[in-house]
Amino acid sequence: MKKRFVTGLALLLVSCQLSFSQTITDPGKSPVAGISQERVAKLDAMLEEAMQKEQVPGLVAMVVKDGKIVYHSAKGMADVASGKAMEKNTIFRIASQSKAITSTAVMMLWEEGKFRLDDPISKYIPEFKNPQVLGTFRYADTTYSTKPSTKEITIRHLLTHTSGLGYGVIDGDERMKMIYHKAGVMDLFTTENITIGESVKRLAALPLHHEPGAKFTYSEGLDVLGYLIEVVSGMPFDQFLKTRLFDPLGMNDTRFYLDDAQAPRLVTVHTRKDGKWASYPVTFYDPAYPKTGAKAFFSGGAGLSSTTEDYAKFLQMYLNGGVYNGKRILSPQTIQTIMTNQVGDLLGDGGKDYGLAFGLVDEKGVAQGGIGSLGTFDWGGYFNTQYFADPETKVIGLIFKQTSGAGNGDETGWKFRQMVFSLLE
Repeated sequence: MKKRFVTGLALLLVSCQLSFSQTITDPGKSPVAGISQERVAKLDAMLEEAMQKEQVPGLVAMVVKDGKIVYHSAKGMADVASGKAMEKNTIFRIASQSKAITSTAVMMLWEEGKFRLDDPISKYIPEFKNPQVLGTFRYADTTYSTKPSTKEITIRHLLTHTSGLGYGVIDGDERMKMIYHKAGVMDLFTTENITIGESVKRLAALPLHHEPGAKFTYSEGLDVLGYLIEVVSGMPFDQFLKTRLFDPLGMNDTRFYLDDAQAPRLVTVHTRKDGKWASYPVTFYDPAYPKTGAKAFFSGGAGLSSTTEDYAKFLQMYLNGGVYNGKRILSPQTIQTIMTNQVGDLLGDGGKDYGLAFGLVDEKGVAQGGIGSLGTFDWGGYFNTQYFADPETKVIGLIFKQTSGAGNGDETGWKFRQMVFSLLE
C-alpha cells in the first residue's frame, strides 16, 4: 500500500480563506505577482512553434494564478477548411471533462442528505438490482453467460470507476463493445432521439467487467449518475446543471447543446489526412452533435461543451474552497472528501490517485516532476482538451484542442503543463 499524505488537501483548505472572494479577471498587461513574464513568453513561443509545425490545427491556452489570468491565447484555426481563426471564446467539446461537473452535481445533492455514497444505486434506479458479472462469451453470435455479483454497485463505485460497468465503443474489452452495441446503449454523445434514462436502463441489464470495487475500469458510471440526479432532484439533468451550477458560476457557454448564437463559435473536430488537417467525418458519432439533431441525450460522462474561461471558473471554485463570486457551491469539508484518494492502489503506481471527481497527483507524481504539487487535480477529454489545478500554488492550466483520429506528433499537452509550473517565481 502506498504511503499517503494530506499536505495538498490541508493547503487547499487553508488557501480558501485567502482566496474565496477572488474572481478570475484579466489583468491586461499588468504582471501577476509570483509569475515570470520572461517565462510566459517562452510558453507562448512553444505553442507558436507547435502551430508552425502543424502539430495541431488550433488551440486555446489559459493560465490562472491566484484567481487572475496570467496567460490567455488563441492560436491557429477553429476551422481549417474555411480559414476561420481560433478565438479565446471558441467553444470546445470537452467530452470527459464533463465527468468532474457531473460528480460535483452529485456531491451537491449528497450535501443535502439525498443519499449516502455507499448506498446501492438500485435504491434509486431499481434496474441495477442483482448485478451480473460476465462469464463466457461466444464471438460468433455475441451470446454470453454470467454469474451473480456478490456486491451491489454503489454511488461511490460509480464516481470512482470501480463499478465494473464498461464503456461500449471505447471499451478496452472487445466483448463489451459488442454487448453494448447490440443492446443499443449510448456510449458517449449522439444526435439521436434517446434519453439518458432509456440508455441507463438498457445498461443496467448488461453484465459487468468484474465485481464492484475490484478494479478501476473507466466506465459510463457518470452517465448513470446523470440519471440519478434526475431521479433524486426531480429536474432534467441539463436544467439542474444550468440552474444549480452554471448560472451561479457564470458558465454561460457550458451546455450539452448550443443555441443559435453559440453554434457559430463551436470549433471543428480535425484529423490528419493526406498530410493536411481535415474535418473529422461522421463515424460512431456525429461531430455536429452539440448543435444539431434531437438534443435529447445529456451525457454526464462526455456530453458537455465549454470554453477555457468557463472551465477555469469551475476549477477556481474548487481552489476557493467551494465558493465563487460569493456563491457557495460546496463546503470545504466536501471538497476534502472529493480530493482524497478513493481507490487505494487500483489506479496503479504511476504518480496519480483518484478521488471522487478528479485524478490526483500523489507523492510519486511530485517526485517525477512537471505535473504539479501534491494534490494537484486534473483530467482531460476525448477530443484533446486538458486541465489541471494546483491547490498549493493556486495555479490553473487549461489547453483546449479539438482533434480525433490521426495526429501530427502533438507534444503541446505535456510541454504546456511542465512549462506552466516553471512560470512560478
